[in-house]
Amino acid sequence: MGTLAEADRTVDVVVGNEHGLHARPAARLVGLVNGYDAAVTLTDLDTGRGPVDAGSLSMVATLNAQQGHRVRVGASGAQADEVLAAIEKLAGENFGDEPPQKAAPAPGGSGLDVAIGPAVPVGAEVDLGRYVAGDNESGRLDEALETASGELRELRDGSPEHGGIFEAHLALLTDRQLLDEVRAAISGGTAAPVAWKQSYDRLAETFEQLDDPYQRERAQDVRAVRDRVLRALVAPTEDNAPEPGEASLTGAAGGGAAGGAAGGGAPGILVVAELDAATAATLDATEIAGIAVRAAGTTGHGVIVARSRGIPLITGIGDVEVPAGVTVAFDARAGSFQVAPDEAAVRATIAERKDERRLAVEAAEEPATTRDGRTIDVLVNVGAVQDAVDARGADGSGLVRTEVLFGDRRTAPSVDEQVEAFLAVAQALGNKPITIRTWDIGGDKPLPFLPQAKEANPFLGERGLRVFRRRPELLRDQLEAIRRTAAETPVHVMFPMVTNAAEVAWALDELGPRDGLEAGIMVEVPAAALRVGTLAKDLDFVSIGTNDLTQYTTAADRTNTAVAALADGLDPAVLQLIDHVVRTAGVRVAVCGDLASDPQSAVLLAALGVTELSAVGPQVPLVKARLRQADLSQVDVAAVLAARDADQVRGLV
Repeated sequence: MGTLAEADRTVDVVVGNEHGLHARPAARLVGLVNGYDAAVTLTDLDTGRGPVDAGSLSMVATLNAQQGHRVRVGASGAQADEVLAAIEKLAGENFGDEPPQKAAPAPGGSGLDVAIGPAVPVGAEVDLGRYVAGDNESGRLDEALETASGELRELRDGSPEHGGIFEAHLALLTDRQLLDEVRAAISGGTAAPVAWKQSYDRLAETFEQLDDPYQRERAQDVRAVRDRVLRALVAPTEDNAPEPGEASLTGAAGGGAAGGAAGGGAPGILVVAELDAATAATLDATEIAGIAVRAAGTTGHGVIVARSRGIPLITGIGDVEVPAGVTVAFDARAGSFQVAPDEAAVRATIAERKDERRLAVEAAEEPATTRDGRTIDVLVNVGAVQDAVDARGADGSGLVRTEVLFGDRRTAPSVDEQVEAFLAVAQALGNKPITIRTWDIGGDKPLPFLPQAKEANPFLGERGLRVFRRRPELLRDQLEAIRRTAAETPVHVMFPMVTNAAEVAWALDELGPRDGLEAGIMVEVPAAALRVGTLAKDLDFVSIGTNDLTQYTTAADRTNTAVAALADGLDPAVLQLIDHVVRTAGVRVAVCGDLASDPQSAVLLAALGVTELSAVGPQVPLVKARLRQADLSQVDVAAVLAARDADQVRGLV
C-alpha cells in the first residue's frame, strides 16, 4: 500500500468500548469510512501509534486503541467533513458496540459423562498439498473470496445473535491492505493459497502480540477467515472437496456444524484443540453428542461452562488421529476416548448412565446422608436466575456469581435492581439459603461498568476484594442490596480473593451490623488457606474455590493449554491445603469450585470434613446420589493425602 495521504482536517474522539476498537466495532468503523469519498487515518494519541488506514480492518484492529484512549481521526478528500462528522457520531455510540443482550438460555445437554457419535474435527489444518497451481491464480482467489463471502453472509443473516462476528469476518475477508499484500505476492509468482495463508498468518501473529487478552483472542477470527478461503481454494470441486463433517468453531456457533457430521444424521462429537467459554455457551447442545478436547485441564472456563450446561465432555485426548465422520466415543468417568469403538458396549453404558441420572433426579429432593450418617448440603452455583429455576434438589445456592448475574450491563445496577435479582434467585430455590459472592472481577473476569487499568499479570493483580479497597462505592451499594435481601430471605455474604486478616477486617467494617446475616470468605489463595484460623476468627464460614486455589498452588494458568494439565484439583498438594482448612478454620467449610461438581471428588471432599458442596446445576442430583451411596469412614484419607499425584488419588478413590 502506498504512503498515507496527509490529512486536511482532524477530530479527536475517545474510545469508550470495554475492549477498545476490537474486530466488531472496528468493522463498523471501516464499513462507514469506505462509504465516503475520503482518505481517513487514525492515530492513537495515548500510545503514539499510527497513523493507520481507517479503511482497513487489519490496520484499525491492530492499532490496539484501548478503552479511554484518545484517537485522532484525520481526513482528506471530497467528503472529508462528512466522514469526520459520521465518525464522531459513531464514536459517541461506542462504535455500535452494544453490550450483549441476554438471550434465552441455550439448550442444555444430556448431563451424561459418556457419548458416541460421528467425529466433527474443528479447526483442522487445511491440506495445501492438494492444491495444484495454475495460470490464473488471481482469478481463482476471486472465486474463493466470492464463495467465502456468500457463506459468511448466510451465517450472518441466519444467526442474528452472532451477526456482529460474521460481519467482522466479512470485513477481514475484503480488507484492502491484506488483499493488496496477497495480490502482490501472487503477481510475484506465489500460489494463491500460500500468499493468502502467509498474509493472514502474519495478521494473526500481530493480534496475538496485543496487550488486551480479548484482543489477542481475535487471532481466532483471523484464522477462521484464513481457513474458510483456503478451503474454498483447495477444494473447489467435488473431486477434492473437504472431508464430510469438517467444521470450524465459527461455523458451530453459527449453527449446524455438528448436526451435519453424518449427512444430517446422528449428532456429532466436536473434536477441538481447546474450548473457549464463548463457544461453550453458544453451542446448540441439542445438535451435538459431546465435546472432546485435545488439550488437558479440567478447570478452564470453556470446560466449566460446557459442564454447567450438561454437555458431555472429555479433556486431554491428545494428538490421536480423528478422521472426520468416523464414529468415536468417550467415557469421561473412565478417562477413555476411542476411535471406532464397540458401539453396542458404549450404548449399553449410555443406557446405564441415563438410568443412573433418572434415579438421581427422582431422588434429588432427598437429603444427601451418607451410609455412616453424615448429611452434606449440596447446593447450586448460580450465574443467572434461570440456573436457580432449573436446579433440581439443590439445598440452596452456595455461590451466586454477581459479576455474571449483571455481566451484560454497561452501567452498574442500582441497589433496587440487585435486590430484585437476589430475591428472584432465592424464590426460585424455595427461599432456601443463598450465598451471594460480592463482585469478583479482575484476571479474566472484567466488568463493563468498572474498567481496570492494564496489569502485567492480572491474575496476580487487583482481583476480587482487592479492587474495592481503593474504589469502595460499588461494593457499598452491593452490600446494601445484600442486607436488604437478607431482611426477607436467608442470605450469606462471601468476599472473594482474600489474602490476609486486614482485608477481612476491612470487608466486615464495610458490611457493618450483620443482624443475622452470615459472613464468610473465599479461600482461593494458598496464603489464606495456610492461615485460615486467623482469617476466620470473626466469620461464620469459609468456602474453598478449588479452581483458583489449584492454579495458584500449582503455578499453572488454567487458561493456558500448555500447562493446564498441571492444574488438577485432585493434586495431593491441593488436597493437603483443603485438609488444613477443614482442621484449622474453626468454622463451617464449604467448597464451591469445579471439584464439588464431580460425584467421586465430592465423596473425597466430604471425607476430608467439608460439610457443604456447591455444584453446577446438572450435577446436583448425581452428587447427592453418590454421597448417599458412600461410607465416608471407608475413605483412606491418609493415603490420599500422601499420594504421589492426582492419578494415584483417582486410583485410591
